[in-house]
Amino acid sequence: MHLSEGVLHTPVLLGGAAVALVCVMIGLKRLNSQQLPLTALFAAAFFVAGTIHVPVGIGSVHLILNGMAGLFLGWAVFPAFLIALVLQALLFSFGGFAVLGVNLCVMALPALLVHWLFAKRLENDNSRRTQIAAGIGAGVIGVGGAALLASLVLALDGGKAYSDLIMLLVISHIPVFIIDSIVSVGVVLFLNKMYPTVLSVVK
Repeated sequence: MHLSEGVLHTPVLLGGAAVALVCVMIGLKRLNSQQLPLTALFAAAFFVAGTIHVPVGIGSVHLILNGMAGLFLGWAVFPAFLIALVLQALLFSFGGFAVLGVNLCVMALPALLVHWLFAKRLENDNSRRTQIAAGIGAGVIGVGGAALLASLVLALDGGKAYSDLIMLLVISHIPVFIIDSIVSVGVVLFLNKMYPTVLSVVK
């Protein structure tokens, strides 16, 4: 769901960059050594998922997996996604550097919301039902939140001029809701089976 360069105006770009900078600093401050391998793993997964994409209007459609990453990383999702987005911009010209802050906020803020909603619940109740609910929530809230934030940014910047593009962006991501949720459920079940204390390293 990368927004392209040349679409947003300077005030929106600066606002997104400022929010992203603050959140990355918080993420780096809270990142601990135990979390580094998991952070690298999810940064790589996010990078790979984003490289297989279909351009749609002024954005793109691809697996995001942001909710799943946010569930296990918390605030560390910001520096993890920053690295992935920078590499995508450098190697494949996805998104761009001017819009980097906005794209980071679009991807990472819903991921952080998933962590707040489900991480503590999984720690207290690690049943299969809770794991499945967390996986579905990660897919729906992660993708849905990113689509909502991208739509809000476009509406704030372009108003009615972007209304058709916003509708196209939302509709085109409906299949991603389903696929992202299925993948997230599988990863949550697998990680909780192989690494049951995975959430204990998150601060």
